[in-house]
Amino acid sequence: DLLTSALLATRWAKRQMKESKETIMETKFAVSGQHYLFSVQAFAHTVLAGGGVEYSYAFRNGTTRSVIADVQTGRSNLGVLFETTENADEIEAAVLSAGLEFTPIISSKPYIALPKSHPLSNARSVSIEDMTDYPYVYFEQEEGDSFAFFEEALSSVPREKRIATTDRASLTELIAALNGYTVTSGILVGITDGSLLQTIPLQTDVTLKL
Repeated sequence: DLLTSALLATRWAKRQMKESKETIMETKFAVSGQHYLFSVQAFAHTVLAGGGVEYSYAFRNGTTRSVIADVQTGRSNLGVLFETTENADEIEAAVLSAGLEFTPIISSKPYIALPKSHPLSNARSVSIEDMTDYPYVYFEQEEGDSFAFFEEALSSVPREKRIATTDRASLTELIAALNGYTVTSGILVGITDGSLLQTIPLQTDVTLKL
């Protein structure tokens, strides 16, 4: 379930953090990730559990390529990425070419995130076709990147109404203000997203892996 997924991510981060301790008094640990809120929550739990008299932590949201680059260059100790059954080959090739390894922890099905006031908010599940009339809001990637590097499953599906943004707050507010939607993991564990958006299962054979 969603809580188990967040706990698994927290445990993984804790193991990685132990390997990055430089002194007894100070712990340095950095994570780069795509814009998934559960990873922020897992990181917060890691900070609380790690504690220490002195420490220096960093959590960075970025594009898929920047997450890979941060870990490759040592700027971050850990990168948090999703891959799907559609883009797995390209994502894993990019990770391997950077001398890194993609280690899946959990799997989930894609969900649609939309406002609680949305006309389809009471649906038990929806299809991409059901969302045709509503604005699709997504995280912008780097110029020239293929759809394989987009954070959202089914990103290559043609859409007449598309809005790109670079941060979570804007994405959430745009979805709420415009009756829009995005495709996500369904894991909404934070106060901000949880108060404005809800998730509904998406009818698809695609699977996400974290």
